[in-house]
Amino acid sequence: MRLDKFLKVSRLIKRRTVANEACDGGRVMINDKPAKASATVKVGDIITISFGNKEVRVRVLDVQETVRKETAGELYEEL
Repeated sequence: MRLDKFLKVSRLIKRRTVANEACDGGRVMINDKPAKASATVKVGDIITISFGNKEVRVRVLDVQETVRKETAGELYEEL
């Protein structure tokens, strides 16, 4: 699955366009490497997102095309 879509589906970032802008701005990394919005996300990847002075690190547990809002947190675990 594309990185921008995963960020939206997992609700780490609310909109896909915002996820695209974050990736283009170099604020999203997969396994400590800068990632484009089109990068492929796999189970076990570690995603780091920089929000201003705050940094969020998560490990991908599952990749699904669609998910309900209540279960979106099950796609990843915070590190």
